[in-house]
Amino acid sequence: MPSRLSAMLAAAALAGAAALAAVPAQAKEPPACAAVSFRTIAPGGPDGQQDAGLYKSRFGKIEIKTDVKGGQGTNYVMVLNGKTIEGPANPPKLSESCLKSKHVKIPFAKQPAGSCTGSRFRVVIDRSGGKAVAAFFGLQGEDWAYCSATTL
Repeated sequence: MPSRLSAMLAAAALAGAAALAAVPAQAKEPPACAAVSFRTIAPGGPDGQQDAGLYKSRFGKIEIKTDVKGGQGTNYVMVLNGKTIEGPANPPKLSESCLKSKHVKIPFAKQPAGSCTGSRFRVVIDRSGGKAVAAFFGLQGEDWAYCSATTL
């Protein structure tokens, strides 16, 4: 009898495993609102363009690069999936609730084109509207100041 019971248990376990394998894995959606923070480069680096930060996920790749002059980062830029984002002077529409949840005060200041600086940097990704938007900010004192943005 024990062999018959163990055979029945083995068959039930195989049937259960087959049922689990037949269920397709559900694709996880990206969050409606997300933020990734980056630090500045360490002072004293060689002049030229330097990598300041990198974030990779299954949804894409964010790089932060800076132009270094005299050992200091002078202009930080966001690179999304290999494409440098200069961005418009006025950003695409962003959800106020998304920005507030990521500690970006409304209305936010805008940095001059070609001069994105700060003590830290943040990329806010807002997928709550029609088109997803990635916005790049530099921390100026206590507030985040807009540098560039693009639709995804």
